[in-house]
Amino acid sequence: MHCFLDDIRNPVMPDSAALPPALGVGPLTLDPPVLLAPMSGITDRPFRALAREYGAGITVSEMIAGAELMHAHRRHNWLRAAPLDEAPLIVQLAGRDPALMAEAARFAADQGAAMIDLNMGCPAKKVVNGASGGAALMRDETLAGDIMARVVAAVTVPVSMKMRLGWDRDSLNAPRLAAIAEEEGISLLTVHGRTRDQFYGGTVDPEGIAAVKAATRLPLIANGDVTDPASARRLLAATGADGVMVGRACQGAPWLPGRLAEALRRGTPLRPPAAAEETALVVRHFDALLGHYGTENGLKVARKHIGWYTRGKPGGAVFRAAYFAIEDAARARAAIADFLARAAEAGMAA
Repeated sequence: MHCFLDDIRNPVMPDSAALPPALGVGPLTLDPPVLLAPMSGITDRPFRALAREYGAGITVSEMIAGAELMHAHRRHNWLRAAPLDEAPLIVQLAGRDPALMAEAARFAADQGAAMIDLNMGCPAKKVVNGASGGAALMRDETLAGDIMARVVAAVTVPVSMKMRLGWDRDSLNAPRLAAIAEEEGISLLTVHGRTRDQFYGGTVDPEGIAAVKAATRLPLIANGDVTDPASARRLLAATGADGVMVGRACQGAPWLPGRLAEALRRGTPLRPPAAAEETALVVRHFDALLGHYGTENGLKVARKHIGWYTRGKPGGAVFRAAYFAIEDAARARAAIADFLARAAEAGMAA
């Protein structure tokens, strides 16, 4: 069977290093190996662009069902509907039909995707109970392996796979799926250190991730509860992972993966954007969302991001109540800039 192991360049990490070295996967280089997790409804094209600007090692598209991708393609060529300005473009696919997944992967690669990522870890009920599969695929190792094999055979680009530790504590089969993934030609694994039935509650299980790492020669990215340099160091040390993926902590902080990598590499504290830089970042994000979605939908999508950007700031709750009612783009933009400027002044005066 085809295998990308010969393409993987994974230098040994010195004991003193806080951040693993750059990770090669086929023709791709993950440098730094601190990645932004794909999060539906959050890590869209504008968000990913900001994360890359701040130094994220790689960004992955929001999950798209293979059937949805092909349906959109037949209507208006989904990937070509927007400029392919991501380099590399990583497309995450979900689905439980091997033939359809292979077709979708082939289409995505033909349109410029540099890697295909298979979602076998999403815990959402509408995903696991529907045609997308997500973490439900971990309950059918034969089907999961068939999907891997069909997708790998369909494309010439690397194929990665993201999963959890198992469906629940009684079925921690991620090590077996990792071995299947290696056999079927998967190039890179990402493991979220929770079971599906935990969703995002409880704590991550580093020992569970370490067991997956021990079961395969594939490079492995550890995911779950990474919020700062200390939590990243703990997860790397406990799992032996080749990198980390940052998820929910990036809400309102697209700069986090890059600045986290900087802190780990230099052994320095995390460096959030200064007040003026943050204001410029938020306003640019707002403008990018309106440009991407159009004014009406962009204003709606921006609300959750502005909510995250302003949480914990003095007067944030009052501002959000007023801001969420604004339906004019110019007024919304001015309100954001004004609030952040006043919050910065209050912070300096404190």
